Amino acid sequence: MDTFFSGFSIELPENEIPQLLTIDGIKAVYPDVEYETGTVGEEIPITEEEFSPHMLDSGPFIGNEDAFDLGFTGDGVTVAVIDTGVDYTHPDLASSFGSYKGYDFVDNDEDPQETPPGDPRGNQTNHGTHVAGTVAGNGLVTGIAPDADLLAYRVLGPGGSGTTANVIAGIERAVLDGADIMNLSLGNTLNDPDFATSIALDQAMADGVVAVTSNGNSGPNNWTVGSPGTSRDAISVGATQLPFPEYSAALSSGSASFDSAEVMGFPSELELLRLNDGDFEVVDVGIGAPEDFEDVDVEGKIALMVRGDLPFVEKADNAEAAGATGAIIFNNVAGEQPDVPGLSVPTIKLSLEDGQQLQSQITQGNNTVSFDLDFEREVGETVADFSSRGPVMNTWMIKPDVSAPGVAIVSTVPTHDSSNPHGYSSMQGTSMASPHVAGAAALLLEADPNASVDHVRSALMNTAESLYDADGNAYPFNTQGTGSIRLVEALTVDSTVSPGSHSFGIFTEEDGIQTKRSSFTINNVSDQRQAYGFDIEFHGNPSGITAMSSSDIALQPGDSGEVRLNIQVNPDLLEQDYYEGTITVQSLTDTIEVPTILFVGEPDYPRITSLNVLETDEINEFDVVANVPRGAEELGFWVYDAQTGEYLVLQIRIPT
Repeated sequence: MDTFFSGFSIELPENEIPQLLTIDGIKAVYPDVEYETGTVGEEIPITEEEFSPHMLDSGPFIGNEDAFDLGFTGDGVTVAVIDTGVDYTHPDLASSFGSYKGYDFVDNDEDPQETPPGDPRGNQTNHGTHVAGTVAGNGLVTGIAPDADLLAYRVLGPGGSGTTANVIAGIERAVLDGADIMNLSLGNTLNDPDFATSIALDQAMADGVVAVTSNGNSGPNNWTVGSPGTSRDAISVGATQLPFPEYSAALSSGSASFDSAEVMGFPSELELLRLNDGDFEVVDVGIGAPEDFEDVDVEGKIALMVRGDLPFVEKADNAEAAGATGAIIFNNVAGEQPDVPGLSVPTIKLSLEDGQQLQSQITQGNNTVSFDLDFEREVGETVADFSSRGPVMNTWMIKPDVSAPGVAIVSTVPTHDSSNPHGYSSMQGTSMASPHVAGAAALLLEADPNASVDHVRSALMNTAESLYDADGNAYPFNTQGTGSIRLVEALTVDSTVSPGSHSFGIFTEEDGIQTKRSSFTINNVSDQRQAYGFDIEFHGNPSGITAMSSSDIALQPGDSGEVRLNIQVNPDLLEQDYYEGTITVQSLTDTIEVPTILFVGEPDYPRITSLNVLETDEINEFDVVANVPRGAEELGFWVYDAQTGEYLVLQIRIPT
């Protein structure tokens, strides 16, 4: 790589790696770690006959149809999909590709097609095609920017995994091929802003290419964002679930009631509420595999299944195929079961104890159940539990930057069958959220082809909708970023504030009372003079934090102005924690809220972010390699016998 990332990949014995750093001109060495696509749970295939435009609810929710009405469809903008390849023959995507499709870094040719079935190196892929459909589908699937041009770069091969070297090569090639935007719905687990892929995206942004990447699927804990979502400048995207109705559930069989009953999922409210119509015969079908239904009549009945062996989605699909009206799935261990939106039959979940009790009822001949399902409330757009959280180590930046729909997203997938090329599927993950933002960026660049990457990033961040959990509590900034993107608001913004979020870093008792200075830039992108006022407030107004900003300013159309911030922190008056605040910029037409954060004391980041145990040539001797991002005064390991659980007294040598 020599255009914007100055480096090369090399294969050599690991004991020679330290010698690389002794060579003049080599500044850093990175492991060629594995990257994977970011999806959660099982993919739900959808046939062309089953497909309905109503399934495409995420685009209209964030405003793509309203953007179309304004005349913006992504025309003239090129988006690079850096992924598992793309099925450029798919009827919904073919018009988005020209004669040059992109590049395949797995097989080193200009045919970036998805991995087909039967590849001896691993499983077939469809991830990149799904991403591409969300960006620019133009058929049964309508993407966020349906008239955008696409380029595909296959950097993840069979099974959906790839290497650092290929990802960086794909980024560089996309820039050289003239992409305006790149989408990377992929990542690793390294929370490191200085890892190679994060640096590559920083440079792509510096070169004027809008870089959008998924934040990761390792939530809901903090510090789970991985590279390249840790990039300083790229737009990192978290995943949300669209609003949904919540129902209470009561289940009884004769005189027995099952207090653990809850709604797991359903295809429609109408089908769910039909379970209130009288008693239903319930049939125990074991784990719910296809063969469990072969000699059993469940037509118009309820299928009782135990959790395990098969995904919940498959169990519900098998029940529907056998004619069941609904399903009950009970746990196979103590604890909770997840909600699974969009199951093909109305499905109620039970605890292990209640499920076994219902089985006993059936054995005794009490094989009817009745339901009492009531609407409880409408839950608004919420952050998906799996969505990775920030902040980023070392820079202490807030990540994600923004969020977008990423649960049960229907889009294109390859069929590898030219006689039946219409393939569709529902997937979820931050991989599905990121292309919503890449498509949004295409609309913004069509609206203003001269817009800077900073404008695109800031317009999306400044106009995002703040998100609240099901109980009405605002999500932390490290969970939602600035919120969920809204296309029309971003397209029609009068002012932007850059950067769109801010971190003041760490304050410690050892340093006493400290003052830090920072600044942000206001851009007047309207056609009239704008006056601006500022305010900065930390949530809860904690004593020990004093914030000040410069005086109000006024800007002529097209002008920019710098606003200075001073913050004074007395750690002695504050608990060791992180503190969120909001910088509010107000004009006659806009109110922009910019998230900020600071840390008092050592942040609660993971002390070890990766750990590998490597065999050596000696018997019972191993090398243990740990990534300790902030260093350590002491590093210890507790090692136990795998068979007996007995603690082993070992000789551990830690080189300095």
